[in-house]
Amino acid sequence: MLTQNILLVEDEQAIADTLIYALGSEGFAVRHVLLGREALPAHRQSPFDLIVLDVGLPDTTGFEVLKQLRGNAEGRDVPVIFLTARAEEIDRILGLELGADDYVTKPFSPREVAARVRAILRREARSRSNAAPANAIWQHDPEALRIVFHGQPLELTRYEYLLLALLLSAPGRVFTRDQIMGRVWADAPDTTDRSI
Repeated sequence: MLTQNILLVEDEQAIADTLIYALGSEGFAVRHVLLGREALPAHRQSPFDLIVLDVGLPDTTGFEVLKQLRGNAEGRDVPVIFLTARAEEIDRILGLELGADDYVTKPFSPREVAARVRAILRREARSRSNAAPANAIWQHDPEALRIVFHGQPLELTRYEYLLLALLLSAPGRVFTRDQIMGRVWADAPDTTDRSI
């Protein structure tokens, strides 16, 4: 089994040492940084499986760090656990609404934090394994002008084929109506943009 990598963003060295020991004894590889501004570059350099993030950092807040992470493709999906002395309900709600997966208040049990890390990573692994890869569901053979869905060849009209081929060329991408018209119905001058 591959070792899972955890980024710990915590400015209090005693807390960091306790968590590094607890997570390390569970088999996780932990990298520790002291400042919020170090989190995103560290994650870009070597993506982590999960980030444990203190809210009260000396250079910024964990909330701001999470906003930056979620605003970048590299950090959009990484699970984050907030670790903080801020126990007010409004802070917990804000942290969770910003996209944190969990919110642990100090004082805490290092073993509990390790158990929460394991639980979140288990859930992430199940989610990934349940999502069938797109190429296992859809197969596109551009030379034969054929698209197969779950092993069954689809009977498509010319424009249905061109539209589906365009969408399969960039999974997850959103195309504008003009882009679709230009690529699929480019040689059909009598169609309108309402043909889609």
